[in-house]
Amino acid sequence: MSYAAWKFVHVLGVVLLVGNVTVTSVWKVFADRTGEPRTIAFAQRLVTGTDWAFTGGGIVLMIGGGYGMALSAGLSLTGAPWLFWSQVMTLLSGLLWLALLLPIQVKQARITASLADGKTLPERYWRLSRHWIFWGVVATVPLAAAMWMMIAKVPR
Repeated sequence: MSYAAWKFVHVLGVVLLVGNVTVTSVWKVFADRTGEPRTIAFAQRLVTGTDWAFTGGGIVLMIGGGYGMALSAGLSLTGAPWLFWSQVMTLLSGLLWLALLLPIQVKQARITASLADGKTLPERYWRLSRHWIFWGVVATVPLAAAMWMMIAKVPR
């Protein structure tokens, strides 16, 4: 595969990953703001589903395309500081997602799935929602830093 083809795969993965992270968080915040349990339950199911499809798929494409580019260009994956540190930042973001965000999403999905019509969401759901937004922003910062390092090729 050519460098350009690998680059396309890599950029497509980044677009899917970052796009889903951004849109999903905005979408969930607005669903939560309705206070309507059925709307929130629907949104929560889709947050989990789109994370697996678009975040997971984006990660696979981003990593595969990035490594394909590096190998086709003869770059060492750890030789250039910008390449090394962008991988570290991406890994940090992924670990935060796996360790904190994903378990919160699963708990919230279980809470909303167990609600019968007319029931209100418990305080636990709202506490988890606040944690999800906080840690989601925290997990996005290293991802944004990795994108900057890749584009600007810093630090050199």
